[in-house]
Amino acid sequence: MAKEEEKKGFKLIQKNKKAYFNYEIIEDLECGMSLVGTEVKSVRDGRCSFGDSYINIKNGQLQLIGFTIQPYSHGGKVFNHVGDRVRYLLAHKEEIKKFARKVDSKGMTIVPLEIYIKGNLVKMKIALARGKATYDKKAAIKERDLKREAGRELRNMNY
Repeated sequence: MAKEEEKKGFKLIQKNKKAYFNYEIIEDLECGMSLVGTEVKSVRDGRCSFGDSYINIKNGQLQLIGFTIQPYSHGGKVFNHVGDRVRYLLAHKEEIKKFARKVDSKGMTIVPLEIYIKGNLVKMKIALARGKATYDKKAAIKERDLKREAGRELRNMNY
C-alpha cells in the first residue's frame, strides 16, 4: 500500500484513527501547513502525533492545536523547534469561511485526519465532523469484530 500511495504523488505519514472512530466525517479539505525547517524534517521521519488535536478558526485562519511534532534529532539546542505549539493551516479564504459558517450554525467541529507529503510539501487533510453517539461507536466496534471473524473463518476454510 505504501508504494501505491507514493505512485499517486504523496506519502502518507500518519492517519488519525481516533477521529474516524469518534466522529462522523461530513466534508474534508486538503490544507498546507506553516512549519519551520526542523519540523518538516521531523514530520518526514514520522515523529508526529495527533493526540487530542483539533482545529480552531480565529481571525480567519485555521489554527491546529494539540498536534505534537517531536524535536528533530539532529537539530541541536539552538535550531530546534518547540514540540507542541499552535500551527497554522493554509487554505483558501472562501473555504475557511464555509467551514466557519457550518461550525457555528450546526454544532460541528473541525478535526485533522491525515498528514502526508505531496511533492515536497507537508499537507494535512482536515474534516468537518459531527461527534458520534455512544451507540454508534458500539455498532462500529461490533461491525469491525464481525468482519474480522468472517475473514478469519474464510482463511481457515481455505486451508
